Amino acid sequence: MKPTLALLRDKGGFSLVEMAIVLTIVGLLMATMLPSLTNQMEQQRRSEARKQLAEIQQALMGFAIMNGRLPCPTTQTDPANSGYGSEAADCWTNNPTTEGYLPWKTLGVAETDPWGSKRSSNGDAWKGYWRYRVDRNFAKTSPLISMTTAFSPSDALTIKDSAGNSLTSSSERPIAIVFSTGPDMVGNGQNANTTEPSPSFEQTSGIYQYDVPNTAFDDILIWISRPQLYNRMVAAGKLP
Repeated sequence: MKPTLALLRDKGGFSLVEMAIVLTIVGLLMATMLPSLTNQMEQQRRSEARKQLAEIQQALMGFAIMNGRLPCPTTQTDPANSGYGSEAADCWTNNPTTEGYLPWKTLGVAETDPWGSKRSSNGDAWKGYWRYRVDRNFAKTSPLISMTTAFSPSDALTIKDSAGNSLTSSSERPIAIVFSTGPDMVGNGQNANTTEPSPSFEQTSGIYQYDVPNTAFDDILIWISRPQLYNRMVAAGKLP
């Protein structure tokens, strides 16, 4: 006697209708869970970016303690060149008000943020590379940074929020700024640039934006103040 559908079901089998119901339920559960998982992954990347920026901040101050100045941005565009990722030789007379990329190799830090991808050829885009700007007076090889080192009038770096409120004072401006362009890998708000002539940008205003992430702004930014740097250099015995 041939087994009937009822006997197969009694033996633990499933009908096509039952299988379709199970698959539908699984699909609905996945659709519900996917946005939550995506959000968790983005939060993990943002946390990693903040951690990396904190390490970059420490590396910049360590470089200043060792060399008596802050590094220039990197200008080499060819990944095959030995100078790729290293600081430019001069940023205090050559385009001093131009933003560039962080010299990650000079500092020994991560090449890109958690959303970025490493370049392998001269024509590749700079996706997720740390953007960097330094006050030229604090990057000069001579004289070295001292208690009397003043801000460069032409740089006038300022940090503002989305409402236009200044987060830094005019008497103690930032001397260096580093930021990640976040998930969309482009500068937002005051950090935006209309063109990207790799590896530098014509961001001559010196105004940058720090804010909570939202649909229009996902950059993550840090800066170094003159008191911060002087305090570290005094503690290291490099300043009286």
